[in-house]
Formats: sequence, C-alpha cells, structure tokens
Amino acid sequence: MIGALLPEGAIVSDESNTSGLGLGSATAGAPPHDWLTVTGGAIGHGLPMAAGAAVACPDRPVIALASDGSAMYTISGLWTCARENLDVTIVLFSNRAYAILGLELERAVSGAGAAARDLLDLSRPTLDFTAIASGMGVPARRATTVAEFAGALSAALAEPGPHLIEAAL
Repeated sequence: MIGALLPEGAIVSDESNTSGLGLGSATAGAPPHDWLTVTGGAIGHGLPMAAGAAVACPDRPVIALASDGSAMYTISGLWTCARENLDVTIVLFSNRAYAILGLELERAVSGAGAAARDLLDLSRPTLDFTAIASGMGVPARRATTVAEFAGALSAALAEPGPHLIEAAL
C-alpha cells in the first residue's frame, strides 16, 4: 500500500525494522523517491532522520516508517515535527514489542528465558501512540485494516504538516 500511494519526490526515512522487511523492493514501481536507512545496528534514528530530511527539503513530502519499539527511543521527534510544522507522515508499525531486540536476544542467548523475553514486551501498559502524538501536537489515527490504513495514508499525504498513523499489526 505504501508503494501504491507514495508521492513523487518523497523521501522515505525507514526504521521499520522487522515490520517493514521488503518495503524497499515493494516500492520499486512507485514514482521516483529517495530511501534513507541506516546500515548498522542503531535503533531510534528514524524520527530524527525524518525531521532532518523535512528541514533539509521542505518542498518534498517525508514519510517516516517506524516500529513502535524503535520509536520509543526518540518519540520526542513527534514534538519537533509539530513545533516546526514539518511535512512528515509517520507510519508507526505497532507490534507491541521490541521485536528487533528479541531477534538479537535469540542470536546471543539460545533459548532465552521468559523473564528476558518479557523485558521486550511493550504491552504493559499498552502504549497509545495516537494519544502520545496528539499530546505532542501531531494529528494521529489508528488503522487496524488495510482499508483503514489506505484511507489514513491518503488523507495524511493530502494535507501538509505532520501526521501519525499507528498501523496495528
């Protein structure tokens, strides 16, 4: 869906980690765009990188692809987007876990215990990213179906300024 709705000249800041595997190739047929990502093990760069891209290229739409776990590292980037009225649409893939850290834990410790895996759970308490975004001045919607997501993304891309779409996985 992201590839089908990607506007020409968009800048994609990709920190979707485990939730967005394959999105880069899924946008191969989309209008020309730039894809920013990290080539190492950093977590939390997605929102600040999107804000920086929007400051550097204010005439281009920026789409930030973030996972809920990685967004928690730099959630204050939402406030920056609102304060500076940056044209950033944040798609936040919400799987309620630090999933990338779970993969790293399994690589490092074969058969990690329940207590270790529990530390990577983002469901107690449940994080409401639409409320967090709204509290920082960013209009937000939650999508639980593909149709809801398509409508939310279309609406956000049609209106300048920051927006957040929490895509429930």
